[in-house]
Amino acid sequence: MTGFRARGSLPHRLTHLTPIGVAFFSAFPIYWSVIVASQDNSAMAEVPPPMLPGGNLFANIGKVFDTAPFALALLNSLIVAGSITLSVVFFSTLAGFAFAKLRFRGRNVLLGLTIGTMMIPTQLGIIPLYMLMIKLHWTGTLYAVIAPALVNAFGVFFMTQYLSRALPTELLEAARVDGCGNWRLFWHVVAPVARPAAAVLGMLTFMTAWNDYFWPLVVLTPDDPTVQVALSALASGYVQDFTLGLAGTAVATLPLVLVFALLGERIIGGIMQGAVKG
Repeated sequence: MTGFRARGSLPHRLTHLTPIGVAFFSAFPIYWSVIVASQDNSAMAEVPPPMLPGGNLFANIGKVFDTAPFALALLNSLIVAGSITLSVVFFSTLAGFAFAKLRFRGRNVLLGLTIGTMMIPTQLGIIPLYMLMIKLHWTGTLYAVIAPALVNAFGVFFMTQYLSRALPTELLEAARVDGCGNWRLFWHVVAPVARPAAAVLGMLTFMTAWNDYFWPLVVLTPDDPTVQVALSALASGYVQDFTLGLAGTAVATLPLVLVFALLGERIIGGIMQGAVKG
């Protein structure tokens, strides 16, 4: 009996040790970034490397804001990521409802074409997209960053798949019997059902827009950047100051951590609620 308990306790221990190990290896790069950001640049050459925070964190953060227009970059990224997130969630939910529950000619063809655009590399459209921004006189403005990302194929596909399973056709038919048109159906029936998936899509979209680097680098000026472009400016130079770059990275990561801390529980709860209802 004792041997059986010993063998049975091993899976129990692994069940607890595995998430702890995953959490440790996931959080260690963030911890190490904060450690280096709180040191001076010479700490990168120390053997063994420092494992405890130093006293230069706030001084390095202040230097970040003095070296690059970082406050403006944070504001620009907040505007860009917020606008793109709201637009993608709204239009993707609207299109997902149409593709999932409405019957119209060419529906499958349009959905297939939409999904097919996901296989086209983004870099192939950079030159024609930049030429279009020149024609619209949007180069150097946030319009050029926001407009191309107002809706994307992944969001449409994601919401289509979710609504096709989570939204009962009988519920729509009952609402139509009560006199609801398509718009009232969308606002009063579809939107509440789509809330869990919309929260997940919003989180993914916000993170993608916040971390976008290539297109803002192409279309914006160095004096009016987004946060990722400003971070690249911190890392440039003949002698790289790693503490400065990692201090800026810590500041740039903080909004994402706060958003996930505030909305993560709601997102997970919404997913579980939608799974139980489905």
